[in-house]
Amino acid sequence: MIDRVPPPAPLRPAGAWQPAPVADAPSAFAAYESVRHRLPAMQAPLATRHLSSLGQVADHVDGFLLDAFGVLNIGETAIAGAVERMACLRRRGKRLTVLTNAASYTRPQLLAKYHRLGFDFTMDEVVSSRDIAAAQLSRIAPRARWAALAATGDSFADIPESLTDAIADPSAFDSADAFLFLSTARWTPGLQDRLGETLARNPRPLVIANPDLVAPREGGLTLEPGHFGHALLDRLPIDCHWFGKPFALAFSEAIARTGLSPDRLAMVGDTLHTDILGGAAAGCRTVLVADHGLFAGHDTAPYIAASGIVPDFVVPTT
Repeated sequence: MIDRVPPPAPLRPAGAWQPAPVADAPSAFAAYESVRHRLPAMQAPLATRHLSSLGQVADHVDGFLLDAFGVLNIGETAIAGAVERMACLRRRGKRLTVLTNAASYTRPQLLAKYHRLGFDFTMDEVVSSRDIAAAQLSRIAPRARWAALAATGDSFADIPESLTDAIADPSAFDSADAFLFLSTARWTPGLQDRLGETLARNPRPLVIANPDLVAPREGGLTLEPGHFGHALLDRLPIDCHWFGKPFALAFSEAIARTGLSPDRLAMVGDTLHTDILGGAAAGCRTVLVADHGLFAGHDTAPYIAASGIVPDFVVPTT
């Protein structure tokens, strides 16, 4: 089943296509809450247990689905102790799968990055939202000419469809049959306006291959494709399709890779509305990492209470 967000009923007047700015955890949390109606539903546990690390969580599960940003690394830097923790979990026989919304990287590129940081994940232990989206494009728009909104130098060799880099060739904004949003590395207010205007004139499918609103990096939070996709949905009845956390297909694939039932897995992440909500909706246990990523420097309790997105466990670090 394709994860699809139904369009809003009324068509709002066109104007600025820009989303509200997001600079910190409180504003990111507010942005996620504002689009909560488009996210999956979940059943929360009755209470949260606070443990010291994934080492203690491992007493309760047989495997882990691991977010990357905020759990394994911040940008191009491994989180202190994360490499050693993964090795320890392997020695205990725990199954590991990385589930990432980093859609601007091919899976070999992701694997090379993790190896460069010191992790020993295999190709079969990495599930990316890019791969999940690519497998659904032909169903969404058969034989379509796709306009890719991607990073500089992004290769599309892993995607079996006709793709044009729309930022390098802006004519694709009008000529393409559908849009694939992979990265905001080159995204600008002008391009956001152009995408909104062309979809208003000629509605076509839009695939968001990274549903994140923000991502934690060394210099702070960056705005991600999900942020701009929701801004368009707020104004247009777009045929929009979402792939990656918190939506179901990504979790189905990651769970299948482990060979375990969802209730024997813990989804580990730094974000309530993607990692925790999505993991719980898929039937997994959930672990919020509090000291890295989105909530670094913040007390997570008020955010958990305000959202009702309650993790099974909270740990300060991986």
